[in-house]
Amino acid sequence: MFNRAVSRLSRKRPPSEINDSEGHPSSSHPTLKGTSKWATSLENLLEDPEGVKRFREFLKKEFSEENVLFWLACEEFKKTQGKNQMQEKAKEIYMTFLSSKASSQVNVEGQSRLNETILETPHPLMFQKLQDQIFNLMKYDSYSRFLKSEIFLNQKKSEEQEENSSEAQTAAKRASRIYNT
Repeated sequence: MFNRAVSRLSRKRPPSEINDSEGHPSSSHPTLKGTSKWATSLENLLEDPEGVKRFREFLKKEFSEENVLFWLACEEFKKTQGKNQMQEKAKEIYMTFLSSKASSQVNVEGQSRLNETILETPHPLMFQKLQDQIFNLMKYDSYSRFLKSEIFLNQKKSEEQEENSSEAQTAAKRASRIYNT
């Protein structure tokens, strides 16, 4: 009985495989893209390379680009394999963002600062607490300002113009097919 249920389920096509009359993926809930997706959460913004680029532009103007750079460095660090590589990257993150002599020092609570000795035995989540602090700082401070910024609003306007242009071209193609048949 279990096998028949699995078999029936596997025959159903997921919504991502259902296409409209022109062969484009169809869904009752179109997936959000670009600025629409960025506006739903900081997480969505940080998953999109273009979103990160625009957010960095904004933070640079606010003199706080180091926050997103630190967050990104921590994300990369979590993927690091091998003790030597991990030690090297941990030291780089420490020297760039956390040490008192850091070139791009992030603003984290003093007691949360790592001691250099921890760099000798690195692990993928060693910066997690600090990364969470910076994430929350961005989420509750700069992210909301970013959504009201000229950078974001211009990108949104540009996307809307492209979308309207694309929709007009699609409508023209449909109309020409109707009249040419």
